[in-house]
Amino acid sequence: MSSQPLSGIKVLDLSRVLAAPFAGQMLSDLGAEVIKVESMGGDDTRTWGTHYFRAINRGKKSIAVNLKDPRGQELVRRLALRSDILLENFKVGDLARYGLDYPTLSQSNPGLIYLSVTGFGQTGPRSSQPGYDTIIQGMTGIMTLCGEPDRPPARAGLPMVDIMSGMVGSVGILAALHERGRSGMGQHIDISLFDVGIMMLVDAGQDYLDHDHVQSRLGGINRNFSPGQPFQTNDGWVTLAVATNDQFRRMCNAMALPDLPDDPRFVDNTARVTNRAELSAILAPKFAAGSTREWEACFKAAMVPLSPIFNVAEAFAEEQSAARNLVWNMGNSLRLIANPLQHMSRTPARPVGPPPEWNQDLESILRDELAIEGNELQELVDAGVLGKPLH
Repeated sequence: MSSQPLSGIKVLDLSRVLAAPFAGQMLSDLGAEVIKVESMGGDDTRTWGTHYFRAINRGKKSIAVNLKDPRGQELVRRLALRSDILLENFKVGDLARYGLDYPTLSQSNPGLIYLSVTGFGQTGPRSSQPGYDTIIQGMTGIMTLCGEPDRPPARAGLPMVDIMSGMVGSVGILAALHERGRSGMGQHIDISLFDVGIMMLVDAGQDYLDHDHVQSRLGGINRNFSPGQPFQTNDGWVTLAVATNDQFRRMCNAMALPDLPDDPRFVDNTARVTNRAELSAILAPKFAAGSTREWEACFKAAMVPLSPIFNVAEAFAEEQSAARNLVWNMGNSLRLIANPLQHMSRTPARPVGPPPEWNQDLESILRDELAIEGNELQELVDAGVLGKPLH
């Protein structure tokens, strides 16, 4: 296999929880060496159950450093000056107190690419305010688009803004790396969860900008075409997405409703969206009379998009998951969710190793990167500057 695209790139990951660590994992899967600097108590997510930390930290090396100690600050500074990329999600201005902010580090390492991920960004009236995914989903309008119309606003069931912020951060880093190849200069990348949440509004946001229309939540219903929603079968649920007139006609023929496409209420998508409730009332009893497997086969034969609604276990058990190798087996019964970039034709993403134990790489990192070992290392551990080695 060819070397991975980011082989030789060094990343210093000072971040914790989700968004920026997720970006670090993406870089690791693409071949970068990622050193995760943890607090003396470890990443916050280590106390949230093993699954959370494992999901976003594979392939990294771990070192525990007391950043409140000037000697710890100096050690991290030295590591930063040897790095290509630094990831952090401290409150705005926090790292400047330690001399670990971008303006300070870039003076000695002008090629450093420095990603900052915060709730509201480095500027603006809320820049000093902490922001978590749930808060951002509320403030960007996302929660008003989730849930049933007769129920309170709902948080999306996954930390979508955090995940997308990590992805946007990864894109910014890769763009900065490419540009550095021309200029030799790094840059500061300011990622705000709030900015990303607004970006994620997509058509709902553009609908407001174009027409001053504020969309509301419709549960599982797609706002833009019809029928596009869940229906209950006699043994479960399916969801369908009929986006064109041709698909609608094929669906109606498959469901033994051949006259429905010529009904003025359903003659085109605009009419079907307007008369969504009437159309649902016709389709619901039909779906309820058959099984999920029967409807899946029926729609597959008609080339109309429909799928069962799976729970998480069923999604992993789906044959397509196995065909696409969506679970990476790391040994010792450890299984991790695969990186979708594993299907690049020449330099696919692949796991470097499992998520690290806290501080497991202290001795090797200090020895190989900073030539610190033996008595000097032990003195720093004894002084509380570094975490105590695991063994």
